[in-house]
Amino acid sequence: MYSTYLNKNRQIALNSTTISQQGFTLIELIVGIMVLTISLAIVSTLIAPAEEKSADNVLQIKASELAQSLMSDITSRAFDHNSDMSGGTVRCGETAAPTCSAILGPENGLAGRPDAGETNRNLYNDVDDFDGFTEQVNSTDDSIDAGYSEFSISVSVIYAGADLGLANNLAKRITVTVITPLETAIEFTSHKANY
Repeated sequence: MYSTYLNKNRQIALNSTTISQQGFTLIELIVGIMVLTISLAIVSTLIAPAEEKSADNVLQIKASELAQSLMSDITSRAFDHNSDMSGGTVRCGETAAPTCSAILGPENGLAGRPDAGETNRNLYNDVDDFDGFTEQVNSTDDSIDAGYSEFSISVSVIYAGADLGLANNLAKRITVTVITPLETAIEFTSHKANY
């Protein structure tokens, strides 16, 4: 009887060793691979937008620099070509002074436009000459740095004295919009008053 008991215990021990040495089945491996694949897909979808947002921040800073540079150049110009270009005593729209421009934009030899020949940025003498400006050039009409080649620029100038509580023709609103390569629009707005 004792020997039968030992043989049964030995048989149980051999069976448990055999069972513990078998490893994973093919189905268990396939399920594990699928779980791992799904987990990696979820993690990668969380990382990709964060990476894009990180790049967008850098592009927004570059767009802001580009817009601020252009805005500084525009606001350094005279209010109107019928005003004194040095900010002196003649302001368009006042008594005994010419009226302010009715048509905004560069005077490219159009009939009734006194500053014919404003064909590029370095010839612009007043803020409304930039209305419709989309070129990627600097103030000397040279191309801007190649790092900005994927950005797009647009400028809009309108009469907007009412924004400041003035007569409408006494101020112009300048809006510079820069669109980054990721299609984020950065908009800067400033006013130039008739002074």
